[in-house]
Amino acid sequence: MPARKDVDGAASVPSFYGAELRWKREQAGLTLKETVEGSYFGETYLSEIEHGRRCMPIDLARHMDRLLKTDGYFERRCDDVRKARKAGHAHYFERILEAEKYADTIDEWSPTLIPGLLQTRPYARALVLAAHPSATEEEMEEKVVARLARARLFQDDHKRPEYWAILHESLLRHPVVPPEEMAQRLDHIAGLVRRRRIVVQIVPWNSGALPLMLSPAMVLMFPDAPPLVYTESSYSGVTTDDPALVKQYAKAYDRLRAVAMPPEASLAMVEEAAEDYRNGKHPD
Repeated sequence: MPARKDVDGAASVPSFYGAELRWKREQAGLTLKETVEGSYFGETYLSEIEHGRRCMPIDLARHMDRLLKTDGYFERRCDDVRKARKAGHAHYFERILEAEKYADTIDEWSPTLIPGLLQTRPYARALVLAAHPSATEEEMEEKVVARLARARLFQDDHKRPEYWAILHESLLRHPVVPPEEMAQRLDHIAGLVRRRRIVVQIVPWNSGALPLMLSPAMVLMFPDAPPLVYTESSYSGVTTDDPALVKQYAKAYDRLRAVAMPPEASLAMVEEAAEDYRNGKHPD
C-alpha cells in the first residue's frame, strides 16, 4: 500500500484534496487512465488535480466518489474549494478563473466593456469604482490587482490559450477614463495583437441585429476536458458545460465573427482611435 503523504489543508485546499485523491486512487490500485474511464476528463487533467494545480469540477468529483466508494467525500471538498474564494474575484467567477489557465482557446464577445483580460489599471479601477462605490481603498485595490493578474496568460512564456476577442465599436468611442488613459488602453490591445498573442475583431456600430447581442459571452475549449460557456451580468455570472448549450453558443460566436470586421481592419480602427485620444480628439 502506498505511503500516505500529509498535506496542510489550511495552506491549500486543492493540494489537500489532490493528495487525498491520489492516495485513494493508488490504494485502490488504479492508474490515471483507469480512473478517468467513464468520465469526460483526461489523464493529464486528473494528474494536475492530484498535484494541487487544478480544482476538481463537481461532475468529476461525483465520478471519483462512485469509483472509489468515498461516500460523497470529494463532492463535499468541492464545496470547501468554493468557500475558499479567490481574493478579489466574485465567487461566481472562480470556475472560469481556474479554467482559463488551462484552455486551448478562449473566444470572448464583449458588447459593453473591454474584457477583463485586456484591461489596464486605470480602466479596471474606473469599472470597480462604478460597480462598488462604497468599497474601501484596500478592497478596490484587491479587485484591481486580481483583475490585472489574469493578463499573465499573455506573457511570452505562455504557450496558450489562443484568445479571440470580438468587441463592439462603441467600446472605442466610450471614454471611460481620460483621453490619455484611453489611448494607453487601446495601445495595450493593439500591442497584444501585433505580438500575435491575441486576435481582435470589431463589430461596427451600424451592423444591425447581432448574434449574442443581449450579453457578453466566453467560450472556452480544453484539450482534456469538456468545453465551457460563461455569461455575465453586473453582479452575477453563469458557467455551463451542457453540450447542447455550449454548441449553440459556439455557433452563435462563429456567426458573430462573420459580422465583425476582419482582424487587419479592426486593428487599424483600434490604433486610429488611440491616436485620436492622444491628439485630444474624440473618436467619431
